[in-house]
Amino acid sequence: MAAKSGWAAFPYDAKAFAYAGDALKKAWPKLHAGDAEPFPDAKRAQALIDAAGKAAKAAKADALATELQDAWRAFHRGDFKAAFDAGSALGPFGASVAVKAIGIHATYLVDDEGEKLKRFEQGAKLAEAAIKALPDDANSHYRHAFALGRYSQGLSIAKALKQGIAGKVRESLDAALELAPKHAEAHTALALYHAEIIGKIGAMIGGLTYGAKAAEAESHIKTALKLTPDSPIAHIEHGNVLMLLYGDKKEDAAAAAYEKAAKLKPQDAMEALDAAYAKEQLE
Repeated sequence: MAAKSGWAAFPYDAKAFAYAGDALKKAWPKLHAGDAEPFPDAKRAQALIDAAGKAAKAAKADALATELQDAWRAFHRGDFKAAFDAGSALGPFGASVAVKAIGIHATYLVDDEGEKLKRFEQGAKLAEAAIKALPDDANSHYRHAFALGRYSQGLSIAKALKQGIAGKVRESLDAALELAPKHAEAHTALALYHAEIIGKIGAMIGGLTYGAKAAEAESHIKTALKLTPDSPIAHIEHGNVLMLLYGDKKEDAAAAAYEKAAKLKPQDAMEALDAAYAKEQLE
């Protein structure tokens, strides 16, 4: 990494992920199949402004829509710092893109563990503010769970359980799925929630203390794969869920899931990083 607060550049060719002009709207359903993020046109921007009420101050829908679209363009082409800066400058309205940008960048392009944790924490705080301002927006809750979930993975699942972070992740995921039942990434994350607890503390205590169930993990990951069969991350996490629940017994099935992820054609910078990660796991 460059300076202490440096953002390592996206390491692959991003030409295919530019999505200039109308290309963004056209590709949107594919780009956001996983996170169910609504396309930020003026109508959506106005709905956000109305929902935020006093917190919105004097935001203008057209300007907000343009800024959000540009922030998402930056995200998709792998300019994660620009996406984060633009998103966080928009407060709760831009939290979805800001948290996704800082979270994906930290997951794959930050080596320093302490720095990683700091960034996931920063993302969780942004999402918390979004939950306050936009409680009816599924991604306010999902991004919170995503950032906290990544944070707890870096911390160690045992510590996260002790500090009550796992419970908060579960609450936010439940809230996201209540608002958006077809949110594939929330299903994936909930599958991991169950699998990681069982993998860490065993099925019995995991079930009794945290309501973690292998059948739930399997059901949620199955739903995610059905909703997003072309998403590398769904297949990667499928492999992770199998390893957490069954270890070596399901090693071949887990490897097959990684292989599937590695072979998929990425739609944007995030998926390119996902697919590259899957390839690394197979080496």
